[in-house]
Amino acid sequence: MREYVAAERPPVITGIVWGELLLRLAPISESYLRDLLRATGLPFEQPFAGIRQHTFEELEESLREMERVYAEAVAAGSRERARYCRRQVIGAKDRAKFLAQNPGTTPEKQQQKKEMAQWMLVWLEHPEVFPVWVEARKRALGAAQPGSD
Repeated sequence: MREYVAAERPPVITGIVWGELLLRLAPISESYLRDLLRATGLPFEQPFAGIRQHTFEELEESLREMERVYAEAVAAGSRERARYCRRQVIGAKDRAKFLAQNPGTTPEKQQQKKEMAQWMLVWLEHPEVFPVWVEARKRALGAAQPGSD
């Protein structure tokens, strides 16, 4: 991967770069390739960036970007690309649920991951509604915080 990046010097990880690296490095998992590429600092195009969920801000940004790519794929009749977008969100939701149920995860992190999984479930049910829903959800959660009145 380092040789490819050094030789080709891609300014961004596009679908072409993503596909080329998957072929060259087969068998490699997409999540491992994504981790390796993130270490390069190169920006990603969605849907190849996947869903980032270290913070709620990252999660929201990722899901909004994915919704845009998903909507474009649906409008263009690209069912394969639309399914790929959904698979990325499903995988991220599954990781969040795993962490939420893992006894080794702190209670605070479990709560965070439960909420994040809920965000992704809403996205999966109605991606086009997600941007409005998430704004309402953030307001509701903010109102529930002590001292937020």
